[in-house]
Amino acid sequence: MSSGHAAMRAVGLTEYGGPEVLRVVDIPRPQAGPGQVRVRVRAAAVNPADTLLRAGYLANLMRELTPPYIPGQDIAGTVDQIGPGADARLRIGDQVMAMVIPIRPDGGGYAEHVVLDAGWVTPAPAGTSHAEAATLPLNGLTALLALDALGLPAGSSLAITGAAGALGGYLVQLAKHRGLRVLADALPADVPLVSKLGADEVVARGDGVAARLAQAAGGTVDAVADAAVIGDALFEAVRDGGAFAQFRGSGEPGGGLHTPQRPITVHPVFVPDYGGRADKLDELRRLAEAGVLTPRVAQVLPPEQAPLAHRLLEAGGVRGRLVLAF
Repeated sequence: MSSGHAAMRAVGLTEYGGPEVLRVVDIPRPQAGPGQVRVRVRAAAVNPADTLLRAGYLANLMRELTPPYIPGQDIAGTVDQIGPGADARLRIGDQVMAMVIPIRPDGGGYAEHVVLDAGWVTPAPAGTSHAEAATLPLNGLTALLALDALGLPAGSSLAITGAAGALGGYLVQLAKHRGLRVLADALPADVPLVSKLGADEVVARGDGVAARLAQAAGGTVDAVADAAVIGDALFEAVRDGGAFAQFRGSGEPGGGLHTPQRPITVHPVFVPDYGGRADKLDELRRLAEAGVLTPRVAQVLPPEQAPLAHRLLEAGGVRGRLVLAF
């Protein structure tokens, strides 16, 4: 550890495995360089992507990195250091949110301080808590990117799987905001939630969901956004010439779709494509301030309970995001 760089707490892992490999570790506190800002993290959301990293699915992308590996792709907190030449939008003390890509030398967002290029950081929506703001960047940008890629005109029909989840919920709200007709799946207990988020038709989750979505649409839908990672069974719900948004890459569970046997365009949604897009992050901020997007926090836990957060997330059924508070 270099002199003058105090330590900070983070949650990391030195070997891949189950939730028990997560530990609170002391690592050097990073310093903001040219064009960068440092965020004193108050909240880091826990996402499925974090469990994939922990379990070793991204190991081939992290071979050059030195453990401990720090997961976390969503943070909120306050700006506490600004490097030379950084964006004048941000000031010391501003409440901010950011997306972090953890497959970098500095690691991800489960840490007391995170340094990022200024374009990755934007003011948090007015009136949100740190925990609420931390649920927006990764899932919100993923939802924006999916809808931008699908490019559906107002009045089109979009089926959204996993609509009660964090990504699915933002997809429903954004799709309705763009004038789309939304068909969604839900467990019986989640039907009121998914309807409140704005879905026009809600069908039962589970086997045969593609047929139920198609029937609810009166035939087929213009596109599917597969937040539940169901995969190619959903193609039967999509019209010829329609589109499909896929949220897992090859090598990840549920990733690597088969090619549809009909003319359906598959759009792989790779959220780092919107990394550093302050304009897109700011769009999320404005949409949250306008009430279009509703951040949902399931539970806030201390860093020491990161293993519990991962166990809860992997068990399924969590509504809203689990958040680590630093």
